[in-house]
Amino acid sequence: MTNTEIATRLRSLLPARWFPDGTPVLDGLLSGVATGWGHVLAVIDYTTRQTRISTASDGWLDRIADDYFTARVRRRMRESDAAFSARIRHELLRERGTRGAVVSTLTDLTGRVPKVFEPARPADTGAWGGPAGYGMAGAWGNLDLPFQCFVTAFRPLGSGIAQVSGWNSPAGGWGGGQIEYASLAMIEGQITDADIRAAITDVLPAATIAWTQISN
Repeated sequence: MTNTEIATRLRSLLPARWFPDGTPVLDGLLSGVATGWGHVLAVIDYTTRQTRISTASDGWLDRIADDYFTARVRRRMRESDAAFSARIRHELLRERGTRGAVVSTLTDLTGRVPKVFEPARPADTGAWGGPAGYGMAGAWGNLDLPFQCFVTAFRPLGSGIAQVSGWNSPAGGWGGGQIEYASLAMIEGQITDADIRAAITDVLPAATIAWTQISN
């Protein structure tokens, strides 16, 4: 409800016969009251929206992420409220404890599908008399490695610093182009190797090992 609507509603509650047609003093008084009540209504509406993840915004989304995930889920550089809210809700309902969970969480994190190899899984190694011969599906199997897998995760593509060229690139280099001293904190959309390892650990079943290689 706008301030004008509040003032109009207040005026409608007053007896019409008390005032003439033109009431600049009364209108100013009601406008001041309406401004105060409008601010109160805006605060109530904002506060109500912060009680649900789907409607929360601003720093409240960061508090929600910290409450559910501590340091594991953080707002990315320049990430909008809508994108961050969707990521929080998706993370709350994420599949866990399966091979598919490892694949989906790394794909969501990096935008690239990882490779997962389980040495005790015939579908990964091939088998005598199977659709793929022994050692033909992916690599040699080994039943002495139960509850273990080998994960090749890939770093995201396209990370960088906006409007700054790389060393010896055509658009930049020492003495030419747009270059500057930079740090890892300046990289937009940066996903660190630690983030990748933490994501795998979070969805692994208990008492399992994922030997992880991180590649470009």
